[in-house]
Amino acid sequence: MKMKWAFLSIVFTAFTILSGCDLLVLDPKGPQAETQADVIKLSIVLMSVIVVVVFGILTFILLKYRASKQPDDYEPPHIEGNPIVETIVVVVPILIVTFLSFVSVQSNYAVESTPEGYEDKEPLVIYASSSNWKWHFSYPEQDIETVNYLYVPTDRPLEFKLYSYGPITSFWIPQLGGQKYAMADMITTLHLAADVPGEYMGRNANFSGKGFAENTFNVKAVPPKEFDEWVDEVKQTAEPITEKRFNELLEPGHLGQLTFKGTHLDFMPPPEKHGSSMKEENHDSKNMNTNE
Repeated sequence: MKMKWAFLSIVFTAFTILSGCDLLVLDPKGPQAETQADVIKLSIVLMSVIVVVVFGILTFILLKYRASKQPDDYEPPHIEGNPIVETIVVVVPILIVTFLSFVSVQSNYAVESTPEGYEDKEPLVIYASSSNWKWHFSYPEQDIETVNYLYVPTDRPLEFKLYSYGPITSFWIPQLGGQKYAMADMITTLHLAADVPGEYMGRNANFSGKGFAENTFNVKAVPPKEFDEWVDEVKQTAEPITEKRFNELLEPGHLGQLTFKGTHLDFMPPPEKHGSSMKEENHDSKNMNTNE
């Protein structure tokens, strides 16, 4: 009876916690996030089927082969094994792992490339750098910079160049795509896109000290025309970013949302070393083979 109530308590607690969670990864607003959400849902369904089958077999075994009243001299029959059962318990796990591996590799290549349907569009390049404990977003094309918030246009691919002015962080906008590390000595590239206008949450998903919990930023996806209007307004009203001001921003601490004309890329360039995506690595590998 105690075990029964303990099990029911665990189940109730799990449902209570999960019901209070906002599963943003399952509410995609962009093609990259949709690909990842589909993989997560497929994995959940497949694992649920496996759990149901395993518990069904367990219940059958417990009922069929439960202890019964036998004579004291009873000896169970000697069984060598069952080839069919042994084949099933070996082949089925191999098939499951092979299938999930194929889906995972295929989806990884998809999310590392330009979002599907955006191949012919010019990406908006944004340099996203982190410091303790804030995010700096530089728009070289628009020549503006923001702190702790992003404005992005819908229906246009986004190419984030990630790096850090402090410890390793992880750039993550759950409703637009997966996370990727930002490091001090190299640039990593993350391809995203927003299909639906709205406000989304972004954060650092990698523990980076006592201010980690508040190392967040807001993302507002707007139609292209509204994005252009915002850029014009920033250029007319924001103060210019200077090297002195930027060095002040790099000091550890928390800040609100800030906007500047110009970018720190002019006087403090990002690292020159670039991390390669899977697609870029594959391209480089082909070039090496051709040269050989």
